[in-house]
Amino acid sequence: MRSIAILPLVWASVSTAHSQTGMQPETAYQQAFNLHFQTTYIYQYSARFHAPYSGPNSLDANEEKENSLTLSLFGGMRLWKGAEAYVNPEIAGGSGLSGAVGMAGSSNGETTRIGDPAPTLYLGRAYISQTFSIGPKETDTITDDANTLAGIAPKNYLRLTVGKYSLGDQFDQNQVSNSPRTQFMNWALMNTGAWDYAANVRGYTLAATATLSLKNWSYKIAAAALPKEANGDELDMHLSKSIAWNSEIDRQYKFKGKSGNIRLLFYQNQTHMGNYAQAISLGAALGQKPDIIRTRRDGRTKTGFAISADQKLNDNLSAFLRAGWNDGKNETWCFTEIDQSLAIGAQLKGTPWKRNEDMLGVACVVNGLSREHRDYIAAGGDGFMLGDGALNYSPESILETYYSAQLRKEGLWLSADYQLCLNPGYNKDRGPASIASIRLHVAI
Repeated sequence: MRSIAILPLVWASVSTAHSQTGMQPETAYQQAFNLHFQTTYIYQYSARFHAPYSGPNSLDANEEKENSLTLSLFGGMRLWKGAEAYVNPEIAGGSGLSGAVGMAGSSNGETTRIGDPAPTLYLGRAYISQTFSIGPKETDTITDDANTLAGIAPKNYLRLTVGKYSLGDQFDQNQVSNSPRTQFMNWALMNTGAWDYAANVRGYTLAATATLSLKNWSYKIAAAALPKEANGDELDMHLSKSIAWNSEIDRQYKFKGKSGNIRLLFYQNQTHMGNYAQAISLGAALGQKPDIIRTRRDGRTKTGFAISADQKLNDNLSAFLRAGWNDGKNETWCFTEIDQSLAIGAQLKGTPWKRNEDMLGVACVVNGLSREHRDYIAAGGDGFMLGDGALNYSPESILETYYSAQLRKEGLWLSADYQLCLNPGYNKDRGPASIASIRLHVAI
């Protein structure tokens, strides 16, 4: 087991606000700058499971223990009317189980496929957003939070965001299943699994997003840089040859007086990807196992869509649904090896047992591969997350449940999490995998 010493927790935050008088309502109160902090520690244990064979990217069938730690600083500043800047330096260390390979829905959303477990300092986000008020002069009151300055903001607006951030900050913002730090931990539950969203190995990219918000409708479009290599750290800025396009329509509504959201997302990645069918044919001609890297060509694309919905059922209970698909002909480039995904779940606040800030969550996700992708893995090919050397294909099914308890009002939570994975890596010859986790999260 690799171990990480938990760094001292910083129990302080800085937040200032300037009140202005004699001005229009949308500028009557605007927070000048703020500073927030989070740290999340996760310990995971995987029990031994049945596996007659293993490959270079298999989930370890032996008993395994790993842990991870992230620390983030969230700094925000108001620049001029409608303009805000945010910077997030981060430290991350540790490892996912088996180095975060062997499950398409990897079990710890706080880890990446970085080989070195040593804590590393890097710049997560650095971006500017400019908001223009349009249409009726309706306003919302925004509360102080990480990467959010408090104040009065227009309800109808056009917002441009440019810089380094995660596309998950802007798209697929499911209210029930979105953050591995506070909600479900599995990769296929923190975002739609089949959305191969543009990102470097740590989950960030350089992008520009335009958001048009009109009453209960929101329209978004983004152009983003893809990594130079699959699962790579360095971004490719030759945007004429390598670029990701994302668009989303979001509708807020009321159902029997309870709020809900539904989102429809489309995306296309274009870069020098390899092709699964060509890799199989080339491997057979050479008498070798297929190698997707040998078939990489400029101009290849991956196209897909996702639908996401969340709905409050009563004051304490909320449910969610996610479904996603991509064509699966060319190699996975950024996120994880999932071509189809369906997830459903719910979360329950602890109010009925007088623990108002506690949360209980239960969800199930089923992941699948395209025909070309599964044939490539079955022939012995390796992706950057999968590769058992062979494949007896069956969809990967994961059940996850967690209980998050607030230990103190200042922002300290302790969670217990359990995941059961049937057919890890889509292989019914292996598993099931049983994974238990403890998560400590501080946010101030």
